[in-house]
Amino acid sequence: MRIGSKNTSGWKATISVAMSNYIEAGSIIAIATSLTLWQERFGVDDFAVGLLAAISANAFGAAVGAAIGGPLCDRYGRKFIYTYDLLLYMLGVLLAAFAVSYGMLLVAFVITGIAVGAGVPASWTYIAEEAPPEQRAKHVGSAQLAWSMGPVIGFLLAVVLTGPLGLLGSRLIFLHLFVVAFVVWYIRQGLSESAKWTSSRDSADAGRTRGLRELFSNRLNVKALLFLFGIYGFWGVVAGQMGIFMPRVYETSGVESAAGQNLLQVLMWSFTVLATYFGFMRLGDRISRRLLYTVGAVLGVVAWVLLVFVHASLPVLMLFAVCWGVSAGIGSQAFYAVWTSELFATPYRASAQGLLFFAARVSIGLLSYYFPTMLADQGVPAVGLVMIGLLVLSLVIGALWAPNTQGRSLEDIEVERYGEVLSERATDGTRETPVVRA
Repeated sequence: MRIGSKNTSGWKATISVAMSNYIEAGSIIAIATSLTLWQERFGVDDFAVGLLAAISANAFGAAVGAAIGGPLCDRYGRKFIYTYDLLLYMLGVLLAAFAVSYGMLLVAFVITGIAVGAGVPASWTYIAEEAPPEQRAKHVGSAQLAWSMGPVIGFLLAVVLTGPLGLLGSRLIFLHLFVVAFVVWYIRQGLSESAKWTSSRDSADAGRTRGLRELFSNRLNVKALLFLFGIYGFWGVVAGQMGIFMPRVYETSGVESAAGQNLLQVLMWSFTVLATYFGFMRLGDRISRRLLYTVGAVLGVVAWVLLVFVHASLPVLMLFAVCWGVSAGIGSQAFYAVWTSELFATPYRASAQGLLFFAARVSIGLLSYYFPTMLADQGVPAVGLVMIGLLVLSLVIGALWAPNTQGRSLEDIEVERYGEVLSERATDGTRETPVVRA
């Protein structure tokens, strides 16, 4: 089975790759909705719960996977990652589904996290490289859309299954992820390699390894790394805690019913889906990206201001969910996926993605150790002020330094930034001659 045409550009390839984001986000939600049940089953304390969250697909596990997968993706190809990462993922969720001890669950979460981390840079890079320049946000946004559908379905399954079945329901959610992962893995076997990566590999100097050393040797790359961590790293610390611990935040705010907590999450993520499609995918290639990013970032700050400074009634919590949902749909993660692909050259594009994802997930993991205890001891206002501070930093950095890359080919952006297309250098013996496009 083979998907698409010779270079597999188009929506079939995009959707088949984007679906990996569904199961990756789904694993985070499966963990989030089952933590309390695992805690009761194995009799562990809040710190042990924080450790589960910290080493999972939401944090350190994904960080390690991204640090490994990004460079491998640049060295051996985008398709190389797709051949193996979901096999590892399937092993992880299967172990979680049948976990009989805290240690077994810990191992399952680590394995799942590594697989998720390896797959994310590959998927965002592949989609951006294959997308038409004038529709790059639309195509990359499909990955964000799939990512957002993971929590919508995950939290709905939690309402339907964990309510009547308890921990067995959570095990069934992990099994559903195994089935979806297998189907996606099978479909992706027909995927062709990224044409841009193939061109880079086949260039005259392809034998020279370009990894993290060359990435850091250029001042422009270092600036781009700092900018992208500024918008995604700070935002990601907030989103990461919400992805795992938001049901506990709702509980601390007075929503004691697990079904009520999960339905608030369904509301939030449903608006993320809507905002991703009608906002980022429909407008990200047409209107000012700086404006769109700023609107999303402001809504994120407004959401947490409501949670911290307004009495947490049900209408306020619903307004919080709507504001954050829209913010996430047109906010940092979607723009990060586009800008990371645009601001780095093909030979180390996935390595840059992996490095940034690693840094962001480590940051999430560090706070995840202490977040449950902090929330229990000091309440929502204390953790909320930290969240607001991080979101304001992300807002300011993105609003001030958003790049002007909209509607342009990746090669044209490379020429503007580096003075040449690095992946298409030619050689005449020992001297390299840059291929420069007018």
